[in-house]
Amino acid sequence: MKAVILAGGFGSRLSEETSLRPKPMVEIGARPILWHIMKIYSWYGINEFVVALGYKAEVVKDYFLRFYAINNDLTVDLSCGTTTIHKNSSATNWTVHLADTGLHTQTGGRLKRLQKWLADEDTFFLTYGDGLANLDIPALLEFHRSHGKIATVTTVRTPARFGRIGFVGDQVDEFYEKPDTGEGWINGGYFVLNRAALDYIEGDETIWERGPVERLAKDGQLMGFRHDGFWSCMDTLKEKNSLEAFWDSGTPPWAVWQQSEHEEERYALDANAAGSRRLHALPMQSR
Repeated sequence: MKAVILAGGFGSRLSEETSLRPKPMVEIGARPILWHIMKIYSWYGINEFVVALGYKAEVVKDYFLRFYAINNDLTVDLSCGTTTIHKNSSATNWTVHLADTGLHTQTGGRLKRLQKWLADEDTFFLTYGDGLANLDIPALLEFHRSHGKIATVTTVRTPARFGRIGFVGDQVDEFYEKPDTGEGWINGGYFVLNRAALDYIEGDETIWERGPVERLAKDGQLMGFRHDGFWSCMDTLKEKNSLEAFWDSGTPPWAVWQQSEHEEERYALDANAAGSRRLHALPMQSR
């Protein structure tokens, strides 16, 4: 099962950090926030990613092209220029597809352009490249499979500058993208989608959070998974500094891969198990 990460926007509200790099490459604890998002998924066994690139795509590509060498030990023979990479036992087991989806393409258009990468996926994850949460990914997937609708959005509570969501039970009956007033449940950015969701996107100019998601809600095809735990986006320098402070504290709340480091085993999501929350026990990896 794949996780799609939208990483192509300009990040204009965080211009102090994004003049030279895209927002998903802004670092928290010396690692891009994109890495933190992928670590959350990976802890639960989701290790294949499709990253939708746009603004400064080359920065993201360069990071992953150099990732293996940077995160392992090296021997460099300066007499002839050969390099030997010594794989660490805790090497990252990710497959990362980096897809250029256009400089000015909107969020829905970026997702639509990824159709070929999702052709073999009945269900996939979708999130933005700037939000962190201690989200229970297996519970989110189990919830999505239980209701049989096309789309699930993770909802969180935060002030009114974000899009507000109206519920009838667990069904989302209204989706307001950034209303002028009001507080309540809002779009937390972690979706689970069936491939049919792509049919709601018209083209490059489509903003995912407006036309498609609003129509899914009106059609009764959008359900909301309520997340009461930690969640934060990184839209501003203040929010970036807040996340950095959490990391420096030694107990960042989104770092689920750290919170179980003293357990004897960890669990990975069996993403192929339909209709149930099945987990495989795996030996702990050294950190």
